[in-house]
Amino acid sequence: MKTNTLENKSVQKIDIVKVKEDSSFPYTDDISVEEPLEIRISYGPKDQRITKNISVTMRTPGNDAELAAGFLFTEGIISGSHEIQNIDHPQAECSRNRENIIEVELTENFVPHLKNVDRNFYTTSSCGVCGKGSIESIKTVSTFQHIEREEHILLFDVLYQLAGNLQSFQNNFSATGGIHASGIFNFEGELLALREDVGRHNALDKLIGHALFTGQLPLKDKILVLSGRASFELIQKAAMAGISVVAAIGAPSSLAVDVAKEFDMTLLGFLRDNRFNIYNESNFHKITEK
Repeated sequence: MKTNTLENKSVQKIDIVKVKEDSSFPYTDDISVEEPLEIRISYGPKDQRITKNISVTMRTPGNDAELAAGFLFTEGIISGSHEIQNIDHPQAECSRNRENIIEVELTENFVPHLKNVDRNFYTTSSCGVCGKGSIESIKTVSTFQHIEREEHILLFDVLYQLAGNLQSFQNNFSATGGIHASGIFNFEGELLALREDVGRHNALDKLIGHALFTGQLPLKDKILVLSGRASFELIQKAAMAGISVVAAIGAPSSLAVDVAKEFDMTLLGFLRDNRFNIYNESNFHKITEK
């Protein structure tokens, strides 16, 4: 599999006026770049390839191949990296159009599960029509629904340090204050990988795409840490990747809690300042002080 994506800057400097109390002054500020990315797939026999637009998402440029692969995987359109032959920004009339289109060329003998494309409209946290039916649909396409899991102890001291470790590695957040992060940690609290994006779901897709490319799925013995709140969509994506522990710095939604219970995932919220709430504790985990 080849991945040839263009380099993009995720932070832009602009001149602004900063106001503080009764004074104002010119200032050069860093802001997060936000641009659209159209995700396409190409599939079928070599001489009869079909190209289909799958999604358009607003994202921070960078790690586009991981984003596309992670999105296709978490939406159940592909089941593994072996079904991807090539990922690249296709030729376009202008460089800007090329940077904002990513095409995933699937292997010739693979037929993508395009019926799941329709489900995409029901898994966004803003659609307002998510529910039990959506949770059941996740179970029908989850590759890791029946994986064997081991029991783990989650120590308070390890959990307390996760939020700080995430933020210390979140370079773009410290520069702009306007970007989300998703990080994967082991049970000792060591950060293994982190991805950022203006869209919280894109940051997680990038992270899962990274795990897909590096052969780390399922992430059953890892902790996913989210820089913001835990929505239905994020817990759905975590479930698709086999993640069993999710810790969010913000609050979870009611549907996020439902998904965590359905998939026996440990879900923590408000993880900061040496405190957290337990919204669901997996049968495979024991959360303890010592």
